[in-house]
Amino acid sequence: MNIKSYSKINLALKVNSKSKNSLHEIQSIYCWINLSDKITINKIKNNKDSIRFKGPFAKLVNKENSVLNLLKKMRELKLISNYYSITITKNIPVFGGLGGGTSNAAFILKYLLKKKMSHNLLRKFINIIGSDLILFFKKQGFLKNLKTIVELKERQKFYFVLTQPKIKCSSKEIYSSVNKFTKKEKFNKNILKSKDKFLEYLVKNRNDLQLIVERKYPFFKKLLTDIANEKGCSFSRMTGSGSVCYGLFKDQIDAKKALNKLKKKYPKFWFSFAKTV
Repeated sequence: MNIKSYSKINLALKVNSKSKNSLHEIQSIYCWINLSDKITINKIKNNKDSIRFKGPFAKLVNKENSVLNLLKKMRELKLISNYYSITITKNIPVFGGLGGGTSNAAFILKYLLKKKMSHNLLRKFINIIGSDLILFFKKQGFLKNLKTIVELKERQKFYFVLTQPKIKCSSKEIYSSVNKFTKKEKFNKNILKSKDKFLEYLVKNRNDLQLIVERKYPFFKKLLTDIANEKGCSFSRMTGSGSVCYGLFKDQIDAKKALNKLKKKYPKFWFSFAKTV
């Protein structure tokens, strides 16, 4: 069986507070994009799972990864009894803020359960995989808090130019540098009725973590400015704590032209074109 494991982009991200358990409470508007890992999964007769990673980012995957942790937890909860041969082709950059590892776990979880996920059961997996897990159960949404997503049913279609420079950002380090918090907001879903109004709202927002990354790695500011200056780019931003940056476009042709120009300007960087799912 072949499964597509999609990545996600934070269109805006606010850090609201830090809880007693040291987790940062955030709000985010996010969407899935068609940049995906390919997962091949089959039952095997062995009494041990076989998990193999290949593709351009395979070497960066940790031995203690999300998929391994997921299968252990599913057996602990007696949700599965079989063992599996799983091959994951990593097309999504690792440690880039696109949620690749979490996505792999989410899509395997949905495939193996083959039924609707209860909130209580999902919470058990979030504790093992991470809070981003819930983002892979709605294609576009407003993350109200770490436990709640407001689904954006009137989904807008956008195009993206993605790039990752050869800089690794540590999420733990970036979050530990947060010393200012943004007030929580109530998302008005009426802005989704107009693509232009939704874009206007996104442009006025930001990623609270981006300024921290730019102070630590000033090069990101130049890269994001170069992306924003491309014809048709509505705005450029970093997704999560980095290191993938993106430009959002309304027009596919503009996005692909910008992609070709930026690839020539930064030939050593990873680049990709993507669109909303």
